[in-house]
Amino acid sequence: MSLDDRAEELASDLGVDKQEVKEDLENLVSYSVPMDEAVQSLRRKYGDGSSSGGSSSPTAKDVADVTTESGNVTLTGRVLMVGRRSIRYQGEDQTIYEGELADATGKIDFTAWNDFGLETGDTLQVGNAGVREWDGQPELNLGESTSVSKLEDPLEVPYDVGGDRTVRDLSPGDRGRTVEVTIEEVERRTIDGRDGETDILSGVLADETGRLPFTDWTANPVIENGGNVRVENAYVREYRGVPELNVSEFSTVTELDRDIEVGDAVAADSIFDAVVGGGVYDVELSGNVIDVRDGSGLIQRCPECNRVVQNGQCRSHGEVEGEDDMRVKAILDDGTATTTVVLDRDLSERVYGGTLEEAKDQAREAMDQKVVADSIREEIVGPEFRVRGHLSVDEYGGNLDASTFERVEDDPADRARAFLAEVNA
Repeated sequence: MSLDDRAEELASDLGVDKQEVKEDLENLVSYSVPMDEAVQSLRRKYGDGSSSGGSSSPTAKDVADVTTESGNVTLTGRVLMVGRRSIRYQGEDQTIYEGELADATGKIDFTAWNDFGLETGDTLQVGNAGVREWDGQPELNLGESTSVSKLEDPLEVPYDVGGDRTVRDLSPGDRGRTVEVTIEEVERRTIDGRDGETDILSGVLADETGRLPFTDWTANPVIENGGNVRVENAYVREYRGVPELNVSEFSTVTELDRDIEVGDAVAADSIFDAVVGGGVYDVELSGNVIDVRDGSGLIQRCPECNRVVQNGQCRSHGEVEGEDDMRVKAILDDGTATTTVVLDRDLSERVYGGTLEEAKDQAREAMDQKVVADSIREEIVGPEFRVRGHLSVDEYGGNLDASTFERVEDDPADRARAFLAEVNA
C-alpha cells in the first residue's frame, strides 16, 4: 500500500484532514521511522491508541531480546550516555535526546522526542517505548505515550557509563561523546544553512590515538583559537567515508590548561584489518603496488566541481572545457587484501619524475596521453611502498587518499631475520 493510500485510510479512520495526515506521515518516514510505527504514532497523536496490527499491551523484555519486530516494549536499563541536538521537523526546530541504554544482557540506542530529564548513569523503568530499525539495528523511540521512571538503585551493567572517548574510539552514529583534543587545523567558512548564511568552523583535531576531521556549527571562539580543548556532548557522522566529530549549540567547549599529546598515524596491522575496520582518517599502510588503474596519469577536471571529465563531459555540468591535472590510482597489496591508493598532483609528479607541463609535452609528442600513465606504471609497479593518508571504505572496497607515498628501501631479508630473532627471543 502506498503512502498516499495509508494516509487516506488513516485520515478516514481518525476523521481528520487527509493532507495534514499525509504531511505528518511523510515527515516521520523521512526520518526512517517504519511505516507501521509511523501510523501508530499518528493514531496516538490524533487520539486513537489502537494499532493497525491490533497488538496487545507492550511486552517486558531484556535489551538483548529487543528486535526490529518487537513493536512497543517495556524494559529496565541504565543510561550509558545521553546527548542533545536539534533537528528540523515539520519546518520547525525540535530538540531530541539520543543515547544508549543497557542492562545485563546488552545495550541499545534510543531517541527521546520529549525531555524526560535523562542523565548519564540514570537507571530507568521505560514503558511503552516504540522500536524502529536504524542502520539495520533496533532503536528505542521514547515519545508522548512512553512512561519513564527513575529508580533509586543503580542497575549493574557490564559497560562503561559515560561518554568519554579517545579519537580512535569514535564511530559514526555516536552521540553525547566527550573528547579532550588539540586543534591541529581550523578554518572559518560561510555556508548556506537551513536558516540562511551562517559561519562554521572545520578542521582537524587529534589526541594520542589519532586524528579526525570536525565541524563546529557554532563557530565557537575557543575552538577557533586552537590549542587544547575539552568538547562535551558532541556527535559523530560519517563524512567522505570517515568519522567526523560535530559540535552543536548543545555542546560545551572549554579550554584545557594542559597539553594533549598527539600520536603518529595509526599503523594498521594489515590492509585487510584496515578495510574491515571501516574508514580511518589518518592511517599508515604498507604493501606492493601490483597495478596502476585506468584513469591515472594525465586527466582533466571540471572547472566548476573538480570532478574528472570524461570526453569533455562532466557528470554534473555537462560539456565543459576541462582543466589539466595529474593523479595516480595504484593498487596496493600486502598479501591480506588490496586497496586503491590515490595520489594527488604533487605526489603524482614526484613518482612520474616530472611536472604536469612535462607530462603534457610527453603526451603531445606521442599523441597519446596514456603514455604518462605507462611511465608511472614502470616506476612504481612491483616495489613495496609505505603510504599514509585517509582511508574510506564503500561497497567496492578501500580507497586511501595519500598524503605521503614512500618506497620501502630496507632489505626484506633483514626484516625477516629481525622478526625471527624477536619471535625466538
